[in-house]
Amino acid sequence: MKKVMLTGDRPTGRLHVGHYVGSLRRRVELQNTGDFDDIFIMIADAQALTDNADNPEKVRQNIIEVALDYMACGLDPEKSTLFIQSQVPELTELSFYYMNLVTVSRLQRNPTVKNEIKMRNFEASIPVGFFTYPISQAADITAFKATVVPVGEDQLPMLEQTKEIVHKFNSVYGDTLIDPKILLPENEACLRLPGIDGKAKMSKSLGNCIYLSEESEDIKKKVFSMFTDPNHIRVEDPGSLEGNTVFTYLDAFCKPEYFAEFLPEYQNLDELKAHYQRGGLGDMKVKRFLNNVLQAELEPIRNRRKELQKDIPAIYEILKKGSEKAEAVAAQTLKEVKDAMKINYFDDKALIEAQAERFSK
Repeated sequence: MKKVMLTGDRPTGRLHVGHYVGSLRRRVELQNTGDFDDIFIMIADAQALTDNADNPEKVRQNIIEVALDYMACGLDPEKSTLFIQSQVPELTELSFYYMNLVTVSRLQRNPTVKNEIKMRNFEASIPVGFFTYPISQAADITAFKATVVPVGEDQLPMLEQTKEIVHKFNSVYGDTLIDPKILLPENEACLRLPGIDGKAKMSKSLGNCIYLSEESEDIKKKVFSMFTDPNHIRVEDPGSLEGNTVFTYLDAFCKPEYFAEFLPEYQNLDELKAHYQRGGLGDMKVKRFLNNVLQAELEPIRNRRKELQKDIPAIYEILKKGSEKAEAVAAQTLKEVKDAMKINYFDDKALIEAQAERFSK
């Protein structure tokens, strides 16, 4: 069986460091292993419209932002197929067929959907498209026969629902769909990077993000405003690591070589943490170190993005070619699904002949 990876993001704005450590960095690493027969990276504009239907221009403008971030981080169109979801209509048809395999009560129990509904204050006015988001995601994954799907922790319930749909379809119609493997970040701090305000979720709508394309001064301001330990008032006070956003970010981004470069009085992150916990280490010193780490990580991404921005038509051409390839693959899967469901009326010669014989008697 071919090894296929699929993943993607909704184009509701520029990508931030939460996207990067949660999934994007891993995608690039996996892409460069050469272990996959196919890699599909989707810009999920149709899903973005489920809660932005009254503002399609927002989604339209952000297609290019996401594509630039993807390529600036190292996703290579020569190794990965970058495509736009709405340009693959087969995904919509697959979603419709899968809807018959999922109950309303099951969708209501999906923790990610519940959290998103609460965050957006939808309550009873939730759009049907948004409510069925997990079904759409199952269509995206199965259309490309993905064997591996790298995601952040918040998407885990979505992938579990995809697996349920796969099992249900195959049990009803016969083995047709591929059961995907969920791939979470290996670094625990990357599972769900908090916002700079210490809140559990980094979100564009909450304004607590650090964007991959931000200028160095903006990054510095945000790092220096980060939530730490509210009880660590004086330098000599012992500090707590639990819930301390600065140390969570260091867990996610810090590499051993950064100590020799930016903070040579410490050998590693464990030494820095121990000093902070016993007291005698101020928050600003740790923030300055984190700022240096983030600048080192994000500067190459920002510079590559600026180069890519010089030829925007070329980016759209990459997306067009990728979407054409994606549609061809999804069309084949859709044919197999319709064959399994016995709704391939015009291709089923046996059916036509049997019906002809039936009515000739």
